[in-house]
Amino acid sequence: MKRKRIAFSTTHLIMLSFLLAILVGSLLLSLPVSTATGEAVPYIDALFTATTSICVTGLVTLPTVLTWSVFGQIVILFLIQIGGLGIITIMSAIMISMNRRLGLRSRILIQDAFNLNSLSGIVIFLKRVVIGTFLVEGAGALLYKTVFVPQFGARGIWISVFNAVSAFCNAGIDIISENSLCDYALNPMINLVTGMLVILGGLGYIVWWDVLRVTKNFRRKKLKCFSDLTLQSKMALSLTGLLLLGGTVLFFIFEYNNPRTLQSLSWFDKLQVSFFQSVTTRTAGFASVPQQDLTNASSILSLLLMFIGGSPVGTAGGVKTVTIAVVLYAAMAALKNQDEVSLFKRRISKQAISKATAVITVSFMIMFFSTLLLSAVTDAPALDIAYETVSATATVGLTRNLTPTLNFWGKIIIIMTMYLGRVGPISLLIAFHLKKEKKNIIKDPIENISIG
Repeated sequence: MKRKRIAFSTTHLIMLSFLLAILVGSLLLSLPVSTATGEAVPYIDALFTATTSICVTGLVTLPTVLTWSVFGQIVILFLIQIGGLGIITIMSAIMISMNRRLGLRSRILIQDAFNLNSLSGIVIFLKRVVIGTFLVEGAGALLYKTVFVPQFGARGIWISVFNAVSAFCNAGIDIISENSLCDYALNPMINLVTGMLVILGGLGYIVWWDVLRVTKNFRRKKLKCFSDLTLQSKMALSLTGLLLLGGTVLFFIFEYNNPRTLQSLSWFDKLQVSFFQSVTTRTAGFASVPQQDLTNASSILSLLLMFIGGSPVGTAGGVKTVTIAVVLYAAMAALKNQDEVSLFKRRISKQAISKATAVITVSFMIMFFSTLLLSAVTDAPALDIAYETVSATATVGLTRNLTPTLNFWGKIIIIMTMYLGRVGPISLLIAFHLKKEKKNIIKDPIENISIG
């Protein structure tokens, strides 16, 4: 009797690659050499740290700067870089650097990892992603050094590199202090560099190349700039700008008279702190003000921005800007009794609308059940629990100081939530969908139902 071979799809392989990286990382972090004291941490905390690094989330049960040795910090940095780019991307890039030809299977894996629509130009795209990532991270590290080297000396170089990678990958983990970037809340250089790294990572690589293409042609006087961008770039840039500006204004208003955050600051400082909060909720996870000190209005606004996240084919999490835009316009079209959904004079396919609806639905379900389960095992205020689970689902990393207090089961719930949030709703749907052979082409009859 022949054994039935298990056939893994590309989606299964991507999910398993993240899981394998988490397990290897957790084993390395559980070694005594990985800690500053030389005593091994409990495995659950090593597993939590490996998961939050690979999933580029930023929630930590143990303070990174005090807990981990240089070796442990190097392991975390590699996990963050792997999580930001994806293990499939890194392995493929190594093969290309060794002049190895990528087979069809590898190309399909890269296509699925970046959610691309075509196999055409995969190798060129991959090279651009890797080179672009290292160039941006390198530039960020150089700018960080202007602040960290004068303050920390030679150690400032390592802090600059670590922070640049973490910021670009939207990980939100730092090795500066226990309170994230709160000590630099009024430092324009740190706010600007961190903000730009987070935004560039969150915009997505497709938008990068499209903007560069249009800019190059604009200089040659061949195009009209914004109007010649692709639809995805227009949607990503427009909604990103709107959310950053709107978030900054609303945080400024909600926190203006809050004595624990902005009240005593100058107008300029109030604006830069508000801007940073608007940026970091886009799945970056760095905090320049303690999140538990925010007003309820700011906290609820943060929940919304975290849930939306960044844009597709980038390092950010969340349901993505383009997804939200598609669903909102589809809803408005339905209210207007229109059959077609159009943005920037381009029609959106029915398939894209269905996919966007599925992403939001599954993400909300993960968030809801995670909140429910965490509420059952944790005695904490509802807002703190919601903040934690939305942050984990959208791979943000912001917390109202709940993460360090989680018990064993709370840590398990957040670990699972971070993993499910990182692999993505579409991957989950594909991974657990079993194809059934169609025996006939007879369709079920349609029956009208009442909606709303």
